[in-house]
Amino acid sequence: MEYEIVVGLEVHVQLSTASKAFCADAATYGAAPNTQVSTISMAHPGTLPRINEKVIEYAVRLGLALGCEITRDTRFDRKNYFYADLPKGFQTTQDSHPICVGGGLDIQIDGKTKHVRLHHIHLEEDAGKSIHDIDPRHSLIDLNRAGVPLLEIVTEPDLRSPEEAYEFITELRQIVRYLDISDGNMQEGSIRCDCNVSLRPMGETKLGTRCEIKNVNSMRNAKRAIAYEAKRQQGILEKGGTIDQETRSFDAQAGHTNNVLRTKENAHDYRYFPEPDLPPVVLTEEYIEQVRANMPKLPNEIQQELMTTYSLSEYDVKVLLEDKEMVDFYTQITQHTSNYKAAANWLNNVIKSYLNENNLPVNDFKISPKSIAALIQLVDDNKVSNAAASQKIFPELVKQPDTAPLQLATQLNLIQDSNEDSIEGIIDEILAKFPDKVAAYRKGKKGLLGMFMGQVMKASGGKVNPKVANQLLRDKLET
Repeated sequence: MEYEIVVGLEVHVQLSTASKAFCADAATYGAAPNTQVSTISMAHPGTLPRINEKVIEYAVRLGLALGCEITRDTRFDRKNYFYADLPKGFQTTQDSHPICVGGGLDIQIDGKTKHVRLHHIHLEEDAGKSIHDIDPRHSLIDLNRAGVPLLEIVTEPDLRSPEEAYEFITELRQIVRYLDISDGNMQEGSIRCDCNVSLRPMGETKLGTRCEIKNVNSMRNAKRAIAYEAKRQQGILEKGGTIDQETRSFDAQAGHTNNVLRTKENAHDYRYFPEPDLPPVVLTEEYIEQVRANMPKLPNEIQQELMTTYSLSEYDVKVLLEDKEMVDFYTQITQHTSNYKAAANWLNNVIKSYLNENNLPVNDFKISPKSIAALIQLVDDNKVSNAAASQKIFPELVKQPDTAPLQLATQLNLIQDSNEDSIEGIIDEILAKFPDKVAAYRKGKKGLLGMFMGQVMKASGGKVNPKVANQLLRDKLET
């Protein structure tokens, strides 16, 4: 029997606010363990939470970007369960009145657009972090993350493959970055994903029993986890077994889901009830429109602008859009050059390769946009070859970012000779040296042009302008 994979995602996006969701504790990443906690984040008796206004704004921003209905009267609830890294004994979240309802996100699969519906988006706080690999006998607890604001984006079960789930998370991460509400760094836990996976016979409309894979920390691992879980469930069904609704983990090193964490709870197991210490948040039409008016541009808007303003291909724009800071750097380069295609090529190839090799964000790139434009101009003016600019001048410019590219090209003896008289003299010497090859070329062996060009470049020490030399060489050979 053929089975259809059905996937729903619960994506947790950590918001890039300065403080936590319900208190003034810092929410920055990487601080020493247990240095960003307080009596409020640990719910000591007599303390009261207070909503971080920025959290509400960021939630509305994402809801508007994804076409959700913004809940005008949104409320908080307590979700009760025990974890060692949940010091309050409950999580402040939203159950009955999530801040955003409905909406959706378009993804591209095999050149086609697929609309993935959202069920809702709700606000909640994160738990702390349990660390199991430092002490052989104890688990260590870091509560810095406890209380950090999260948005949980819950999809409808609309995804039908691991690849679709991968694309959904990729698109969502790009959007939250462009909205400036999250850094989207999955390696730091800024985006984590729970994957709900079930199978059903092809043509069946009723959903199968699902298993939830908790806390997947990368797009690639989400893809791998879903693929493995679907295969696991298919093996059980083909042997006549049944799927238990359960929560599982994904072992990224081994590449499989395992370690049943618990039989999946229903809502009543969490004993949801209204959070008594937080009043409802009432959002006016004026407030929502103000958030809409101040929203940054979304990737699809920027894509159209780049393609229209700079005549870039869709491919070039897609590569640039992978990093918001890269787009900003590109627009800065275009303030100093009109060769928009070359600017995109430099960013998408030379600069991006350098950043990847050195694990650097573009914000830490030392060469200024003006210097990159000057490099482009050197090539456009035929003063240096593109190869010399990228392979010789660029590495030196990385070491000396304040030095003018022209000065470096001069120091490295890379300035090309474009003087036709001097180039013609070199060509004449080469043609006189190989009369048999000249005769063969004129009889139809056009491939010999490369040999002649090689000899010209060798005789000139690589200094002649290859474009000028190539044309002069053709002219002489054809006469």
